[in-house]
Amino acid sequence: MNAKKKFDHSNDFVLLPLGGVGEIGMNCYCYGIGPADDREWLMVDLGVKFGDETEPGIDIVLPDLGHIIGERRRLSGLVLTHAHEDHLGAVAWLWPQLNCPVYCTPFAAQILAGKLKERGLDEDVTVRIKPVGSRFKVGSFDLEYVSVTHSIPEPAALLIETKQGRVLHSGDWKIDRTPVMGGPFDEARFRAIGEEGVDALICDSTNVFREGFSVSEAEVSATLESIVGEATGRIAITTFASHVERISAAVAAARRAGREVVIAGRAMRQTIEAARACGYLRDAGSFLEEEAFGYLPRDKVMLLCTGSQGEPRAAIARIADDNHPAIALDDGDLVIFSSKTIPGNEKAVSAVHNNLARLGVDVVTSDDALVHTSGHPRQDELKLLYQWLKPRAVVPMHGEPRHLLRHMELAEEAGIEETVMAENGDLIRLCPGPVHIVDEAPAGRLHVDGKLIVPAVEGPARHRRKLSFVGIVVASLVIDRKLGLFTEIGLVTDGLPAGLGEKLKDVAEEAFDSMPRPRRQNDETVIETIRIAVRRACDAEWGKKPVCRVLLHRL
Repeated sequence: MNAKKKFDHSNDFVLLPLGGVGEIGMNCYCYGIGPADDREWLMVDLGVKFGDETEPGIDIVLPDLGHIIGERRRLSGLVLTHAHEDHLGAVAWLWPQLNCPVYCTPFAAQILAGKLKERGLDEDVTVRIKPVGSRFKVGSFDLEYVSVTHSIPEPAALLIETKQGRVLHSGDWKIDRTPVMGGPFDEARFRAIGEEGVDALICDSTNVFREGFSVSEAEVSATLESIVGEATGRIAITTFASHVERISAAVAAARRAGREVVIAGRAMRQTIEAARACGYLRDAGSFLEEEAFGYLPRDKVMLLCTGSQGEPRAAIARIADDNHPAIALDDGDLVIFSSKTIPGNEKAVSAVHNNLARLGVDVVTSDDALVHTSGHPRQDELKLLYQWLKPRAVVPMHGEPRHLLRHMELAEEAGIEETVMAENGDLIRLCPGPVHIVDEAPAGRLHVDGKLIVPAVEGPARHRRKLSFVGIVVASLVIDRKLGLFTEIGLVTDGLPAGLGEKLKDVAEEAFDSMPRPRRQNDETVIETIRIAVRRACDAEWGKKPVCRVLLHRL
């Protein structure tokens, strides 16, 4: 009998997502070829998420790259599909751990350059600029940027060709037949790629629940022109700072209505500068500084500003609070929120809307008029892409679990036989097929806390979150040489109901007095006895157990 043939893993083509699968944002996908003990890696995108109310004090969340860092000598490069924060925002924070060349389009390079300069890395990182449509090689990976349409200049899908197989990584995309700016969706190239054969399509799932086709940016542009043209008071438009196409449409509407354009918000200014450096917005004319807003006639000015997601320090939030140093809106003025509210930001956005209402300012959102369209594909666009590419397998990405499951179902309904629902950290074999999860690797999150990168699970945010619910009690005692209290116990509370402190102080002293003197010789015993007594007393009196700290000193 012949011995069982050992499977040859040298031809493995795998995908390891470290962010962006099971969530929207923080995209980071690692493609590997070869055997597990000597695998060559290519990283596609390295983005951020933004902290929410469960992560107090945390503005930015990063993917944990520990697994790839351990193999970084075999990391050939990092390729960015486009310039959105959730695809390149982590590069400036995490690149020193990777130390590899970065490949991106000209516009993404401009955005990235500013971030690298802020971190003092502008002279350290090798950035290799590749235009959309170009083919280039990174290690053993043959790559091609394929033109798609999205809500930022120069978005690209990435064709990844190796001797092991052929994969299309969609990036963020939609099919916009009439884009306002930039190149078209390259249908011909996608059809050609499909004819040549595709082993797996790794695909955006953001809008998989929505039927039909995404609305074109041209239709939004027409709506903005109509609203701006009919307005009689001051107008402010807030949108995503990175949305150059929307900025262009808003500016065009202002120019046709005879309005000057004022820019407010550092991020928007940086985007405009990057766009102009790449040849965009050349016909937009000049923009005015914030100080000019109040000196122009009400029907001759339009403000473009940041803050569409309710960010408290952004321009529109400060204007709504009536505390912006240079810009004010009042009765009869109009604010257009040309954006979608990202899940989790509803309360913050609603607060800005309400503050504007108190000023008598009218607000228009995407619920009221066609002032925003998504940059992601709906069901019929996904089906078209399947038809063009004819992939053997579809792996959904860029979505929460419910998005991924629905995307799998949609692909199967369209005749795709191989699909897989993965999570960050799952190692997925794409080739040889069938596609399936073969292993897992550590995957998690890191927090940017001020200027530092700290753990997410056991880091400061976890402790702050507990403090935000139950407050803190700090007891301080000094034990003399006779093992008695040198002075009364000091007790400080923060976040507890008034009047509870004195009762807790009495409890702490009673707990100490009840301890036999031999037990008072052990610091840990004393600390734990008082801590437990105070927490129990709080629970009995208040119904909550605060964070309790005991500081012990000996003479």
